[in-house]
Amino acid sequence: MTFEETYLNDNILDALYDMHFEQMTPIQERCIPQILDQHDVMGVAQTGTGKTAAYLLPILSMLDDGGYPNDAINCLIMAPTRELAQQIDQAMQGFGYYLEDVSSVAVYGGNDGNRYDQEQRSLRMGADVVIATPGRLLSHIKVGNVDLSRVSFFVLDEADRMLDMGFSDDIMQIASHLPKNRQTVMFSATMPEKIQQLAKSMLYHPVMVKIAVSRPAEKIQQSAYICYEMQKQGIIKHLFATNQLQRVIIFSGKKDKVKDIYRELKHMKINCAQMHSDLTQQERDEVMLSFKAGQVDVLVATDIVSRGIDIDDIRMVINYDVPHDAEDYVHRIGRTARADRDGVAITFVSEKEQFAFRQIEKFLGKEITKNNMPDTVGEGPAYEPKSRTAHASRYCHRRGRGGKRGQKGNFKEKR
Repeated sequence: MTFEETYLNDNILDALYDMHFEQMTPIQERCIPQILDQHDVMGVAQTGTGKTAAYLLPILSMLDDGGYPNDAINCLIMAPTRELAQQIDQAMQGFGYYLEDVSSVAVYGGNDGNRYDQEQRSLRMGADVVIATPGRLLSHIKVGNVDLSRVSFFVLDEADRMLDMGFSDDIMQIASHLPKNRQTVMFSATMPEKIQQLAKSMLYHPVMVKIAVSRPAEKIQQSAYICYEMQKQGIIKHLFATNQLQRVIIFSGKKDKVKDIYRELKHMKINCAQMHSDLTQQERDEVMLSFKAGQVDVLVATDIVSRGIDIDDIRMVINYDVPHDAEDYVHRIGRTARADRDGVAITFVSEKEQFAFRQIEKFLGKEITKNNMPDTVGEGPAYEPKSRTAHASRYCHRRGRGGKRGQKGNFKEKR
């Protein structure tokens, strides 16, 4: 389906023509008409599917058509990180090139006083579109810089990341300043229970649009080490001792592990940097700039950089631990083999993580190659994935505890 087959206005279509955008992606084809028809939308789609255009284009078209106050904030877009807010703002500039009467401002932390003053002026004058991170917007709300009482469109982009980063209370506080009759659009890469609850509290009879997660690029050479947890550091040492590795991202789900891995690599004289939520926004910006510029060979990070970061020359991704679900795995290893390049993805799988890794293999529809353990590390366990329940029972029994640890129920998508 082409963009011209929708009823986006001519100014938007002219901008798309200039940008050589013709065919819509599946998420755009299913969301744009629903948003133009003023339905609330819950979209489940991974990064790279075109979801930014899926909500920006119809909202900008409606704002440009008129009927909204000139002195009010008409659209509020929330993003989890400064990096994503900047990307949305860049897209806004392109799509809104011919929109003379639609203004916008990006609001995010880690800036100097001059930037804050510019944000303050734009907010008080009523920029049509505000793209903001939760913490920074709340700081403006608390000092009375912003009036959200006439917002017509509220967008939550990468809602699952916002909740993972601890912004749940901030989002609810911001939403309390919005009118109840707004149109709300929410996008998330995954749909866990906490996102379902957020959607129920934020959206009114939403249209559900779910785009299947894409399989990883065929050019990614995937493999795994089946190991004991204590052997993971030894495998890291082996990989870096036997190879001249550059343009590598090592992912871990816990920031304490990121710090441990970073210290070990520094001890090995590896040119590396770390990225996690304990760093300030300015520190994170400096790390990303250094890594993008090739001044850092290895980035050790939590999932804070697994989505939405455009770096085309990553040669290897190492999963120090197994991601919670297949979507997270795809996001992580999708940082490599971009722009028609080859890439390598290696995952360390401990005994406790074997079941989760098997679920990833089932999602991929194939078994991932298991590497031989390095001689310097010793033999690992057999790959015998057991159910979570069975593993939990064994885990508790070993520690002399009765019963099983609580298990979260699975989510079944409503059709």
